[in-house]
Amino acid sequence: MEVIKLHHPYRSEEIKDTDVVLAMGFFDGVHLGHQAVIKQASVEAKQKGLPLAVLTYDQHASIVFKQHTSRLTYLTRLEKKLALLADLGVDIAYVVNFTSQFAALTPQDFVDQYIVGLHAKVAVAGYDHTYGPSSADMAHLPGYAKNRFKVVEVPAVTINGTEGASRHGRELLANGDVMALNQLLGRTYETSGTVVHGEARGREMGYPTANIETHSEERLPAVGIYVVELKIGDVWQAGMASIGYNVTFGDNRPKTLEINLFDFKEQIYGEAVIVRWHKYLRSEVKFTGMPALIEQLKLDELASRRYFREKEGNNDVI
Repeated sequence: MEVIKLHHPYRSEEIKDTDVVLAMGFFDGVHLGHQAVIKQASVEAKQKGLPLAVLTYDQHASIVFKQHTSRLTYLTRLEKKLALLADLGVDIAYVVNFTSQFAALTPQDFVDQYIVGLHAKVAVAGYDHTYGPSSADMAHLPGYAKNRFKVVEVPAVTINGTEGASRHGRELLANGDVMALNQLLGRTYETSGTVVHGEARGREMGYPTANIETHSEERLPAVGIYVVELKIGDVWQAGMASIGYNVTFGDNRPKTLEINLFDFKEQIYGEAVIVRWHKYLRSEVKFTGMPALIEQLKLDELASRRYFREKEGNNDVI
């Protein structure tokens, strides 16, 4: 997939000189609703014998329109989003730098410059897609198109009775419900980071942990204990993760992500790793001391190992 980054106003020579089918959206998470948009665009592209292009953005539109008290985080960082789009068969990804100048475009100017200007013969987007300050929804897009391209509106996708949306995905993650999030995504949620040194308390308890320094733009699940896998190199290792403040060992401690890997003893400091989030086990608890915490960790390990055994058994049946 060819990635072309655009800053408004772009130069015409930056645009591929070919007609395309254009799918539009921010696509945070690339969940099942987003996948439906890409798949419909792919059908149109195959029918017309044209490349499949995507118009997306490097940051959320809200960064232009309102103040944020904390750094914006995403279900998929741009790098991950582009990799997922490539896996779905996208040929060209136009990534627009979302700025005040770009946001100020009238709906007609947006259509002229970023749909017609990108040589779209078909524009495909979800029913709730917007592209300008007013009257800029899918219902008005045929009027702005002026018969220059076909408009395809993709209806909402529901998962377990709830509309599939990035907003819903972020809510699920904030509640720690990674299993429901995985159903929305159609895959297991992943985050990435680097293994760094911690306080080594886990080693004292017989549960050594890999401390993960995560990317600042990546959204982590809620504080709690989870069943996870950690990818080191090309190998996935089963384990359990703790997101929290190590409250058993004192107050006002920093938030950390620590992962205990089962049947794994190697040193992995400095490794770039990927975490797969499978299941929420419990909330973070302040124990009376280390012995009580160790007893709970034994139960957590049993529950995590049971999850992987049952998962492997289900896969065997499939």
